[in-house]
Amino acid sequence: MGMTELTVGSKAPAFKLTNQDEKAVSLADLKGSRVILYFYPAASTPGCTKQACDFQENMSVLKKAGYVVLGVSPDNAAKLTKFRKAESLKFDLLSDPEMKVIKAYGAFGEKSMYGKVYEGLIRSTFVIDEKGKIEHALYNVKATGHVAMLRKVLAI
Repeated sequence: MGMTELTVGSKAPAFKLTNQDEKAVSLADLKGSRVILYFYPAASTPGCTKQACDFQENMSVLKKAGYVVLGVSPDNAAKLTKFRKAESLKFDLLSDPEMKVIKAYGAFGEKSMYGKVYEGLIRSTFVIDEKGKIEHALYNVKATGHVAMLRKVLAI
């Protein structure tokens, strides 16, 4: 199991990353908002595109319920800008090339694909309350149908 997984009720690890426009976004700046922080392996890949578009389609509902959505991947700003434009995404995508935040959230570890075991980013989503506490920690989520499942969990 490598990384420590976060538990519900624990303090969300602080972070400060740059978004697609190279502007800093930190958890501290979002105090008072409910945050959906989701980690995905790579911009513009099929699963990650499906997941991002799902979030975009549900944006008005999530916003109305008071959530800020942030996607995090190891991609650089240029790649994130391209992805955001291509898919008309209206939420910030954050760049974590050193995987510091990804690891702080336990979204990195052993994965297996076609029988090969390797270390990599584990598709995960966290819901953080207004006080910066973890409300939901969802590891190994599926790219498809994830937002529908999340809405069930959040009852929205």
